[in-house]
Amino acid sequence: MSVSMQHHSSEASPATQPASVIHKNMVPWSERFSYSLSDFACNLSFSLVSTYLMFFYTDVFGVSAAIVGTLFLVARIVDAFDGPFWGIMIDHTHTRWGKSRPYWLWFAIPFAVFSVLCFTVPNMSTGMKVVWAYVTYIGVDVLYSAVNIPITSILPSLTSNPQERVTLSTIRQFMGTLGATIISTIALPLVAYFGGGSTSSAHGWFMVALIMAVIAMVIFFIVFANTKERVQTVQSKKSIPIKTSLKALKRNWPWVIVIFINFIYWLGMQTRSQVTVYFFKYNMHDATLASFILGLQLVALLAVVITPWTAKRIGKRNTMLMGMLLAIVGQLILWGGSKALNVPTITVGTIVGYLGTGFVSGLIAVMLADSVDYGEWKNGVRAEGIVTSFSSFSAKFGMGIGGAVTGLILSAGGYVANHAQSAQALNAIEMNYVWVPIVGFGLSAIALLFYKVDKIEPKMLADLEQKHAQENALADDQK
Repeated sequence: MSVSMQHHSSEASPATQPASVIHKNMVPWSERFSYSLSDFACNLSFSLVSTYLMFFYTDVFGVSAAIVGTLFLVARIVDAFDGPFWGIMIDHTHTRWGKSRPYWLWFAIPFAVFSVLCFTVPNMSTGMKVVWAYVTYIGVDVLYSAVNIPITSILPSLTSNPQERVTLSTIRQFMGTLGATIISTIALPLVAYFGGGSTSSAHGWFMVALIMAVIAMVIFFIVFANTKERVQTVQSKKSIPIKTSLKALKRNWPWVIVIFINFIYWLGMQTRSQVTVYFFKYNMHDATLASFILGLQLVALLAVVITPWTAKRIGKRNTMLMGMLLAIVGQLILWGGSKALNVPTITVGTIVGYLGTGFVSGLIAVMLADSVDYGEWKNGVRAEGIVTSFSSFSAKFGMGIGGAVTGLILSAGGYVANHAQSAQALNAIEMNYVWVPIVGFGLSAIALLFYKVDKIEPKMLADLEQKHAQENALADDQK
């Protein structure tokens, strides 16, 4: 039986939210930390891929930027299928461990193996190397979805408490940012250490990839062992037919907006992160500065820490909007520094930008969890897997298109690996580093203006709590 879902325009303040919703389903600190380690593990290994793989392919592996850009684009076509595939698989998974948790147990090892293969240079012809790159990169991309989508899909099952979700997502984002910062900071020095002083050493890249993959694999096993899917509804205990699960997306405008933002935001972020090493190697003539600048991601942790406080007072939408605007301001300062080749100005712009993105990243997962609730509230269907699977798909699709855009712009600018670059090539690097991210952040900010869930959330949660209580009571009566 379903509770009436009318009056969607009704608004209520958080103060009017039922006490049972506010205080229910709190998650112990040990589990909060274990859950946060999932994103730490993902970023520790996959950030090596997303930040450095293009540089590895062009300056170590020995293929052109155009070929790499095409590879990233083809991988995104595959993502059009693998993201929803894993979401559907999660909706059809029923084990004693739950729906999402088992995927960390099953796919931690395969993901680790392919993470290492991506940074392996086989003794092959150029043509076979390209085939190797396609197989290993697409492989790690698909397996990344297998361990990453459960991080978001499990959130609605960890707790139904909206503020607790923000807390969980904030801690997760804190650790995820920490993982990305660690790998961004130590990757090049470690490569040089294992590679005899060279950041273009094939052995150096292999060793770093191996170390990070093993650490990530062990962490995924820890996350599996220490999390619990405690929000169990009658619907979530059943296998949902694909046709039924897709109904959760019908008229689910919050989901559409968040998925678009996830795509365009990560497109901009990817172009900036993967071209950072190019910018400092060729535009600034000091590749070692790349590690320092990427390490400034640590300042994002300040924004991550205060996100729950900010979201509680001005709302999730407004907090994310503030973050997007800060990110744009940071890019404009960055542009001024790049024109003057002034490292202090570039540093200030980077700090401001990372403060902005710190407010953004943690809230995307929360808004997706909210769209799971909205899909059930609007359409009567709760499908955590299919709804949240598009998070990984849209982010990776954005990152892939960002990679393709980077490759095409570099190629059009006449980039030649390990040579002094022409003025046109240097402008192409700057375009990727400064302006493509601004477009991504700007379009995301515009999309956020149409996001209205914060206003209807108390009414939505109260209706769903009543619906679940009636469904569970009916199920008990039928036993």
